[in-house]
Amino acid sequence: MFEKNRIITIANQKGGVGKTTTAINLATALAAIGERVLIVDLDPQGNASTGLGIDRRDRKLSSYDLLMGYSDVTETALDTAVPNLSIVPSTMDLLGFESEIAQQPDRAFKLRRALNSEAASNYSYVLLDCPPSFNLLTMNAMAAAHSILVPLQCEFFALEGLSQLLETVNQVRQTVNPTLDIQGIVLTMFDSRNNLAQQVVSDVRTYLGEKVYHTLIPRNVRVSEAPSYGKPAILYDLKCAGSQAYLQLASEVIQRERRRKAA
Repeated sequence: MFEKNRIITIANQKGGVGKTTTAINLATALAAIGERVLIVDLDPQGNASTGLGIDRRDRKLSSYDLLMGYSDVTETALDTAVPNLSIVPSTMDLLGFESEIAQQPDRAFKLRRALNSEAASNYSYVLLDCPPSFNLLTMNAMAAAHSILVPLQCEFFALEGLSQLLETVNQVRQTVNPTLDIQGIVLTMFDSRNNLAQQVVSDVRTYLGEKVYHTLIPRNVRVSEAPSYGKPAILYDLKCAGSQAYLQLASEVIQRERRRKAA
């Protein structure tokens, strides 16, 4: 058994909540303050890979190969334009993953096995970017992770979706990963001019208390533009409100990890 890094699953069963944007920019912010970070792109759409400038032609090996045991982290991970940040890219091959392993008794533990390696332990943080659904890919991510970080959009149905996700986390604890912890809930796409958004923040904080990060990720045009240039927002426009928020979030994540170690 290798010394464990911190493996954090970034997941929400709902699409369009800023999950991949959070994965990319949190990873970049962690790398910028000196952590060695790996993203594993588990979404067949491959948005995290594209958002970090990884051309599809360069994805000779992918997270599919890693999950299936055809390649290891060293062979599969690609360097990005961000120092200290690598990514295991995604391809459409992932679409066949579930049907290929559905009958295998260890189907939920493919990723855990792949990340239990010396190569993976060289990263201080491994962030797992999940598809917007609860399928075998997400199950693998939750089975492999120490904790889960949940991006939550500041909108009317936020709490309803959150309760479903927390129920899923409890199911995962009971079946495949009893130590899975909630690292935190990050509120995304916040618009301070919107009374509903303010109410959602208040409700989520009342409901989950300290599990909710203090940092609010604002709606921000520059953050939305950045992926089309194959860059994290922090590289595209460091000074924009969104980039500054992700730097604050990275600081909070590290502070929580320090408190956890000290406890």
